[in-house]
Amino acid sequence: MPAPSAPESGSDEGSVTHRIPHSRPALGAPELEGLREVISSGVIAQGPRVEQLEDAVGNFLQPEAGGTAAGVAVSSGTAALYVSLRALGIDAGDEVLLPAFVCASVVQAVRATGATPRFVDCDPATFNIDPADARVKVGEHTRAIIVAHLFGLPADLDPFLELGPPVIEDCAQTLGARYNGHPTGTFGELSICSFYATKLLAAGEGGMVLSSSADVLERARRLRNCDDPASGEWAFNFKMSDLHAAVGLAQLDQLPQQLARRKVLAQRYRAAFEKLPVGLPACPDDREHQCFRFVVSLKDGVLEPLLERCEELGLACRRPVGYLPNPVRADLDNLPGCREAWQTACSIPLYPGLADEEVELVVSRFEAALRSVDV
Repeated sequence: MPAPSAPESGSDEGSVTHRIPHSRPALGAPELEGLREVISSGVIAQGPRVEQLEDAVGNFLQPEAGGTAAGVAVSSGTAALYVSLRALGIDAGDEVLLPAFVCASVVQAVRATGATPRFVDCDPATFNIDPADARVKVGEHTRAIIVAHLFGLPADLDPFLELGPPVIEDCAQTLGARYNGHPTGTFGELSICSFYATKLLAAGEGGMVLSSSADVLERARRLRNCDDPASGEWAFNFKMSDLHAAVGLAQLDQLPQQLARRKVLAQRYRAAFEKLPVGLPACPDDREHQCFRFVVSLKDGVLEPLLERCEELGLACRRPVGYLPNPVRADLDNLPGCREAWQTACSIPLYPGLADEEVELVVSRFEAALRSVDV
């Protein structure tokens, strides 16, 4: 996609002369046309656009032998995780392995089923869930393993697939990425996507459960619909609207170009930051990075003052994981990788709508912030 133009000076908080936000969705005429068509049709709840999006995302993942075949759209990525766990029969008394360094919605989805979350450490080099720690923690009550692919980089999947319990791939940040030549989302028993406003495919809200198992998908469909008296499930209203699906379809059409733009921006950051006292994002040879976030590693003790200084300079850098749940915070001595990531990881703005002029401002402001703190 061509490089976007910067917003006009003073027009909004994303202006070159003002604050550069951490995330900004790339929306325009295609999304507006999709919404116009849905509103004109009179069908704004779950309808034909939702079904089209389910088919389109399945086709985008290019199903291969044993890979993902179809999807069930739901109201959010959190709902997709909850529905996935319930579709596998996860219930009270079960145990689910999940990353300690991950978005809070993953933990919330596990707790909502009544199951016990067991936190697995992360590899501070990649920030993804650590297979070695998972091998130690998997046990007789482990009924599922959630493998979240973080910040655009696929996790090392093969060791988790060998552990035995079903694997749920969380592809909220890696839609279209590849591991060993195959798309993420096609390895586990199920996979999920999120279409939240800051994600690779930004529909505003929404998510999807994907699987090659027709039985699992049928149960997921029942679990998203609380109005089906024949379902026999304790279901909720987790349906996606055609309004969100229309935006998602428009976004999906543009996704290859947007992913290409993300990779261009990541390469510019790498070239600019390679001489700075920061660790650059890792990408092993067997994986493709989708550059959802550009996360650098800082020296210990630098992160907090750096984030404050960036804000003063009009640059919104963030911790890539907003907060750690209390059980993880209380156990950081036994989760050294997670502790290191929490104390040193910094996410720099990277999204397709970032104009070339803004990229230069990101680099200069981040360098200035680094100079002003003790590095």
